[in-house]
Amino acid sequence: MEIKNCMKRNVVSIPKTSTIIEAAIEIVKKHVGILPVVDEHGKPVGVVSLRDLLSLEMPDFINLVADFDFVHDFGAIETTRPTQKELAKPVATIMKPVVTIEENCGLLRAFATMLQNEIFDLPVTDTTGGLVGLVSRVDIGTAILSLWSPE
Repeated sequence: MEIKNCMKRNVVSIPKTSTIIEAAIEIVKKHVGILPVVDEHGKPVGVVSLRDLLSLEMPDFINLVADFDFVHDFGAIETTRPTQKELAKPVATIMKPVVTIEENCGLLRAFATMLQNEIFDLPVTDTTGGLVGLVSRVDIGTAILSLWSPE
Protein backbone atom coordinates (compact mmCIF):
# COMPACT_ATOMS: atom_id res chain seq x y z
CA MET A 1 0.00 0.00 0.00
CA GLU A 2 1.14 3.55 -0.70
CA ILE A 3 0.85 6.64 1.47
CA LYS A 4 -1.69 8.22 -0.90
CA ASN A 5 -4.15 5.51 0.17
CA CYS A 6 -4.16 6.46 3.85
CA MET A 7 -3.20 10.16 4.01
CA LYS A 8 -5.47 13.06 4.84
CA ARG A 9 -6.06 15.11 1.71
CA ASN A 10 -7.71 18.15 3.26
CA VAL A 11 -4.52 19.72 4.61
CA VAL A 12 -4.46 23.04 6.40
CA SER A 13 -1.31 24.98 5.53
CA ILE A 14 -0.13 28.56 5.78
CA PRO A 15 1.98 30.69 3.45
CA LYS A 16 5.56 31.45 4.45
CA THR A 17 4.58 35.13 4.64
CA SER A 18 2.32 34.43 7.65
CA THR A 19 2.95 35.75 11.14
CA ILE A 20 3.07 33.76 14.36
CA ILE A 21 -0.38 35.02 15.40
CA GLU A 22 -1.83 33.99 12.03
CA ALA A 23 -0.43 30.48 12.57
CA ALA A 24 -1.95 30.37 16.07
CA ILE A 25 -5.33 31.54 14.77
CA GLU A 26 -5.31 28.85 12.07
CA ILE A 27 -4.42 26.09 14.54
CA VAL A 28 -7.25 27.17 16.84
CA LYS A 29 -9.78 27.62 14.02
CA LYS A 30 -9.00 24.32 12.26
CA HIS A 31 -8.20 22.37 15.45
CA VAL A 32 -4.95 20.89 14.05
CA GLY A 33 -1.61 20.20 15.67
CA ILE A 34 0.68 20.94 12.74
CA LEU A 35 0.74 23.46 9.91
CA PRO A 36 2.93 22.92 6.87
CA VAL A 37 4.36 26.26 5.75
CA VAL A 38 4.31 26.57 1.95
CA ASP A 39 5.92 28.84 -0.60
CA GLU A 40 4.06 30.65 -3.37
CA HIS A 41 4.03 27.42 -5.45
CA GLY A 42 2.44 25.32 -2.70
CA LYS A 43 5.68 23.52 -1.86
CA PRO A 44 6.44 22.87 1.83
CA VAL A 45 9.31 24.94 3.23
CA GLY A 46 8.79 24.30 6.94
CA VAL A 47 6.31 23.24 9.63
CA VAL A 48 4.87 24.95 12.67
CA SER A 49 3.39 22.79 15.37
CA LEU A 50 1.19 23.41 18.35
CA ARG A 51 4.26 22.63 20.45
CA ASP A 52 6.29 25.36 18.69
CA LEU A 53 3.60 27.91 19.47
CA LEU A 54 3.06 26.82 23.07
CA SER A 55 6.80 26.91 23.70
CA LEU A 56 6.54 30.71 23.42
CA GLU A 57 4.69 30.62 26.76
CA MET A 58 6.66 27.95 28.57
CA PRO A 59 8.99 29.22 31.28
CA ASP A 60 12.69 28.98 30.46
CA PHE A 61 13.40 26.74 33.44
CA ILE A 62 11.54 23.86 31.73
CA ASN A 63 14.54 23.45 29.42
CA LEU A 64 17.02 23.68 32.28
CA VAL A 65 15.79 20.97 34.64
CA ALA A 66 15.29 17.29 33.95
CA ASP A 67 12.41 16.95 36.38
CA PHE A 68 9.96 19.68 37.34
CA ASP A 69 7.66 17.57 39.52
CA PHE A 70 8.67 19.78 42.44
CA VAL A 71 6.78 22.68 40.78
CA HIS A 72 3.14 22.16 41.72
CA ASP A 73 1.86 25.30 40.05
CA PHE A 74 3.45 27.72 37.63
CA GLY A 75 1.66 30.57 39.42
CA ALA A 76 1.75 33.94 37.70
CA ILE A 77 3.50 32.42 34.70
CA GLU A 78 0.18 30.72 33.81
CA THR A 79 -1.26 34.11 32.85
CA THR A 80 1.59 35.47 30.76
CA ARG A 81 1.21 35.70 26.99
CA PRO A 82 3.65 36.53 24.19
CA THR A 83 3.78 40.23 23.38
CA GLN A 84 2.13 41.67 20.29
CA LYS A 85 5.61 42.30 18.93
CA GLU A 86 6.50 38.60 19.29
CA LEU A 87 3.21 37.51 17.71
CA ALA A 88 3.78 39.81 14.72
CA LYS A 89 7.08 38.12 13.85
CA PRO A 90 7.21 36.01 10.70
CA VAL A 91 6.30 32.36 11.20
CA ALA A 92 9.69 31.55 9.67
CA THR A 93 11.30 32.61 12.97
CA ILE A 94 9.82 29.59 14.77
CA MET A 95 9.13 27.05 12.01
CA LYS A 96 11.11 23.84 11.88
CA PRO A 97 12.68 22.31 8.76
CA VAL A 98 10.20 20.17 6.91
CA VAL A 99 10.58 16.45 6.27
CA THR A 100 8.29 15.22 3.49
CA ILE A 101 7.44 11.98 1.77
CA GLU A 102 6.10 11.43 -1.73
CA GLU A 103 2.57 10.11 -2.07
CA ASN A 104 3.74 6.92 -3.82
CA CYS A 105 6.00 5.96 -0.91
CA GLY A 106 5.39 2.68 0.89
CA LEU A 107 3.98 2.61 4.42
CA LEU A 108 6.97 1.10 6.20
CA ARG A 109 9.43 3.56 4.64
CA ALA A 110 7.21 6.48 5.64
CA PHE A 111 6.85 5.13 9.19
CA ALA A 112 10.63 4.62 9.42
CA THR A 113 11.13 8.22 8.25
CA MET A 114 8.86 9.43 11.04
CA LEU A 115 10.64 7.34 13.66
CA GLN A 116 14.08 8.43 12.49
CA ASN A 117 13.11 12.12 12.54
CA GLU A 118 11.09 11.85 15.78
CA ILE A 119 7.96 13.34 14.19
CA PHE A 120 4.32 12.30 14.41
CA ASP A 121 2.93 13.98 11.28
CA LEU A 122 4.48 13.98 7.82
CA PRO A 123 3.55 16.29 4.95
CA VAL A 124 3.00 14.38 1.71
CA THR A 125 4.01 15.77 -1.69
CA ASP A 126 3.40 14.89 -5.30
CA THR A 127 6.25 14.24 -7.73
CA THR A 128 6.67 17.99 -8.31
CA GLY A 129 7.08 18.69 -4.58
CA GLY A 130 3.64 20.24 -4.11
CA LEU A 131 1.78 19.58 -0.86
CA VAL A 132 -1.03 17.05 -1.43
CA GLY A 133 -1.63 15.51 1.98
CA LEU A 134 -0.61 14.85 5.54
CA VAL A 135 -0.10 11.46 7.18
CA SER A 136 0.22 10.63 10.86
CA ARG A 137 1.75 7.67 12.67
CA VAL A 138 -1.78 6.54 13.47
CA ASP A 139 -2.81 6.74 9.79
CA ILE A 140 0.15 4.58 8.77
CA GLY A 141 -0.11 2.18 11.70
CA THR A 142 -3.80 1.49 11.19
CA ALA A 143 -3.28 1.06 7.44
CA ILE A 144 -0.57 -1.53 8.10
CA LEU A 145 -2.66 -3.36 10.72
CA SER A 146 -5.67 -3.41 8.39
CA LEU A 147 -3.60 -5.56 6.02
CA TRP A 148 -3.16 -8.26 8.66
CA SER A 149 -5.51 -11.13 8.09
CA PRO A 150 -6.91 -13.18 10.94
CA GLU A 151 -6.03 -16.85 10.83
